[in-house]
Amino acid sequence: MLSSATHRKQDSCNLRQPYQQRASPSPPHSPSLIRFSLDAAYRGSSESEDERGNGDLSDAGELDPLNYETRHARSGRKIPKRFDSEIAPLREGNSIREKVLRSYYPPRWRLWRRRSGTSRSLCLLVLTVLSAILLLFFAGSLWIYNDGAASPYGESEPYYPTPKGGRYAGWTDSFIKAHTLVKQMTLPEKVNVTTGVGWSMEMCVGNTGAVPRLGFPSLCLQDGPLGLRFTDHATAWPAGLTIGATWNKDLMRRRGQAQAVEARLKGINVILGPSMGPLGRMPAGGRNWEGFSPDPVLAGWASSQTVRGIQGEGVIATAKHFVANEQEHFRQAWEWGTPNAISSNVDDRTMHEVYAWPFMDAIGADVGSIMCSYNQVNNSYACQNSKLLNGILKDEFGFQGFVQSDWLAQRSGVASALAGLDMTMPGDGLRWADGRSLWGKELTKAVLNGSVPIDRLNDMVARVVAAWYHMGQDNTLNWPLPPPEGDGGPNFSSWTLNETGLLHPGSNDPTTGIVNKYMDVQNVGGNGSDSHQLLARTIAAEGIVVVENVDNVLPLTRIGWSAEEVLIAEGKAFHVGIFGEDAATNPRGANACEDRGCNVGTLGQGWGSGTAEYPYLISPVEALRQAFNESVSITESTTNNLPSPSVLAHQNLCLVFANSDGGEGYIASGNIKGDRNDLGLQKGGDRLVKHVADHCGRGEAAVVVVIHAVGPVIVEPWIDHPAVKGVILAHLPSQESGSSLADILFGDVNPSGRLPYTVGKSLQDYGPGAQILFNANGLKPQQNFTEGLYIDYRYFDKKEITPRYEFGYGLSYTTFELSDLTIEHVAQNNESFPVGRPVGVPPPSYSMQLPNPREALLPPKFTKIKKYIYPWLDSLSEIKKGRYHYPHGYTWVKPPHPAGGSQGGHPDLWVRAVNVQVHVANTGDIDGAAVVQLYVAFPNDVFDYTWNATHFANCTYNTPNDPLTANETNPLNSFLDAEGRNITSCSTETMDEYNPRVDFPVRVLRGFEKVEVPTGAKRTVAFDINRRDLSYWDVGAQNWRLPEGEFEFSVGFSSRDLPLKAQGRIIGEANGPMRRSSDVQLHDVV
Repeated sequence: MLSSATHRKQDSCNLRQPYQQRASPSPPHSPSLIRFSLDAAYRGSSESEDERGNGDLSDAGELDPLNYETRHARSGRKIPKRFDSEIAPLREGNSIREKVLRSYYPPRWRLWRRRSGTSRSLCLLVLTVLSAILLLFFAGSLWIYNDGAASPYGESEPYYPTPKGGRYAGWTDSFIKAHTLVKQMTLPEKVNVTTGVGWSMEMCVGNTGAVPRLGFPSLCLQDGPLGLRFTDHATAWPAGLTIGATWNKDLMRRRGQAQAVEARLKGINVILGPSMGPLGRMPAGGRNWEGFSPDPVLAGWASSQTVRGIQGEGVIATAKHFVANEQEHFRQAWEWGTPNAISSNVDDRTMHEVYAWPFMDAIGADVGSIMCSYNQVNNSYACQNSKLLNGILKDEFGFQGFVQSDWLAQRSGVASALAGLDMTMPGDGLRWADGRSLWGKELTKAVLNGSVPIDRLNDMVARVVAAWYHMGQDNTLNWPLPPPEGDGGPNFSSWTLNETGLLHPGSNDPTTGIVNKYMDVQNVGGNGSDSHQLLARTIAAEGIVVVENVDNVLPLTRIGWSAEEVLIAEGKAFHVGIFGEDAATNPRGANACEDRGCNVGTLGQGWGSGTAEYPYLISPVEALRQAFNESVSITESTTNNLPSPSVLAHQNLCLVFANSDGGEGYIASGNIKGDRNDLGLQKGGDRLVKHVADHCGRGEAAVVVVIHAVGPVIVEPWIDHPAVKGVILAHLPSQESGSSLADILFGDVNPSGRLPYTVGKSLQDYGPGAQILFNANGLKPQQNFTEGLYIDYRYFDKKEITPRYEFGYGLSYTTFELSDLTIEHVAQNNESFPVGRPVGVPPPSYSMQLPNPREALLPPKFTKIKKYIYPWLDSLSEIKKGRYHYPHGYTWVKPPHPAGGSQGGHPDLWVRAVNVQVHVANTGDIDGAAVVQLYVAFPNDVFDYTWNATHFANCTYNTPNDPLTANETNPLNSFLDAEGRNITSCSTETMDEYNPRVDFPVRVLRGFEKVEVPTGAKRTVAFDINRRDLSYWDVGAQNWRLPEGEFEFSVGFSSRDLPLKAQGRIIGEANGPMRRSSDVQLHDVV
């Protein structure tokens, strides 16, 4: 057998090996340093499935485990026999039970004759009953498969073929370079670029195959949204929810940029972030904290700014998870016991205006990669949903990068390739770390037998390689090649903290080398404003939202007493009580729980794959000890046990810390299994707050409540308590938790955070669609998004529900005033729809000729590593041609989408339509930052007469037997079809369905700016509102329609504090100023 070193030299598609190999394998790693149970971090859909057999599969598309015929006819699986040793003790009479039986009963042969007749009858009866039971069992199993199985293509609308990359000018050079490289690749080399090498086979959580012959390296893909997971000496940034609460576009970009600098220095090519799915339809959703906001505009700005920051440093960003992956329960097949993942059933308009909106923004920002999600969308798995990937992403939105699967989200081979998937991660198949990829050699076979067109494979590879070129990763000064050509590649291991470790931990290969170089990337920004520690602290502070400040209890003074109180205190010590487990660090250490998968100590991150290791964690109690003057007497009780009333009675101020945690579904903490069970404080937090409020200073001292949480929390159990004077929602501040909180508490930083969500008075306030589906409603769990556009504040507005704190709300220590609202119509195109889709540039073309199959054979004298995923075939006999069952609609070539034409959709959508300006003045005593928000109310009388033919299936016409045509238009009250024929009658159901009035939310956020305003100063805030901001998705026309009628533009400080308004039309109006309904409004923020 060849050594590991020989293996790598002979492998023309090997991965980079930037590690020094030891002469002999080192001893096992120290148990104290090994990361235990990392396989659980991505364990999912295939963990409970039957293994696929070793029989040949003629093409990758038939690997779908939910295809009943394929699974059983081709598996070749044999049921192992019981070992003889299992029954040997009874045969030999060695068991105690057997000896007892022998001593009690006579020999069996003596009883046989007398009982033979009875025994035979009894045996027949038993066999009959058993046969009936088995028949019922197998019939039930067949029913489960028939009822629960999903086809490789599902039920979503078909959209084929995949639009090719390289159609738009911004990516032309990158695709030309990619074309030059890809056309030189062999078939196995192309497959290698698209397929991960398997879980924990290399150093990163995801690693592609390499093409060293042509200088194309293995790509390292690493989590995640708030930092570099499984790395050392890297910053743990505040979570996405926290950056959303800053409402600061510049900080959004700088956070992404700093994270990318650290990633590049660690040898990471692709960051698996930002996250904008889940968006936050359900406020208790486990992974909402990884994203930014349930509002698509705020989430869109945060995602696009993050992408710009990351990719400005040459690292590929990944917009994830596409799309409608809104809860953890049932997100994957078998993870929660059902044979299929949940299906998020979303109508077309809601998809465009809500869930896909931030992805559209990310594509407009040039994002290089998009990750498809685990769930189904409209009963088709997201990673093989051609409508989503081919139709919306690549055609309509003009996405030029590559689509990668979430880890084990790929559910088929051929089907996913045809539907638009470009890269499978981590490469394994339907079972976790099984080494049996749905692509790899299966994709090689599928191309050679004609199931997957080679043109599709060429586009898959070109998209990956073009993204690599587009970020400048071919520049060996910034991205040195891996050994032996250079010293590049990842310089850390995701699988051990030891300096030396296995080079292929997921296999049985014992080869070791230096895998961790412990490069400190935290201080690359220096000690100034670009210092990563200072930037993390700034973001955490700006993401803190003060929602209550009764009697101006905040800011605190360092001596405790206020200026007025100090005169009458007569030198008495000020007593401060700090209560709650959330005030202190986990006693076992900040990183004690894998992937932060427990709620112990102060909460700085949620849990799951979107976390990062803390390089340090400054807890609130540590920071408060440093912040208060030595004269202040501090009492600490950092548990959730109720403190003694006698202890509380002596306090002049009580600070109570509580939290609410959640995360990814593969981890459960207590009774929280990913998604939160409710929106309450956890671990007795409400009880603690009420108890402290009752007894602090004998009920007369002020109480300030600090909450760290993964989303909204209900504060109703104690918010009206007269002792509760201050409430702070500190979100997830990560490593600078205590420092950032102290900055706000003591007024070193004037609070400027605003809520990126609504805080209701109960979970029910958010509506039926906001409830987690905890119990499966079928073998294919279904979740219908019937609320449509109405999530978060939009639902509250529609139902006229008064929230506790509205979207966009937050307090400052100063006051602001708005005045002089001006709105100018500047649009050049006042047509209802964007005019004409641009043609774009021709994409590069490749030879359609299939290669010689022999180039796909395993190289001679090549030794494989167990479970490592390779693209080669062992024999040409594996190539078996047959008739592949392509999806319905596969041969219907879709014309270019009218709403497409550039990255992010039609170019007209991004053209400025309205310019809004307003003045904001600081009328208070200290400098501060105002978050000025712009909301738009659409016209009331908008009618949509564009119906598809299906709407009129039950209608009759004045001309008998006239066929219907698609997209018929019916003017109000005349009911004429496209040819002018009068509709004489329709069924009651059709008439009830027909409602031409377009429904709009009361108002929607369309712009925001955070502006620093010194005390006594005034600043001008400007908003450029583009055409998309003023359009709605017309389902019948399949385009963005700019409606006629009067818009209302409202400017203020939250979704329900909008003092300035102006009205005006877009269509039918000449360019110029619009009229105002109010000019000046004082806003007392405190």
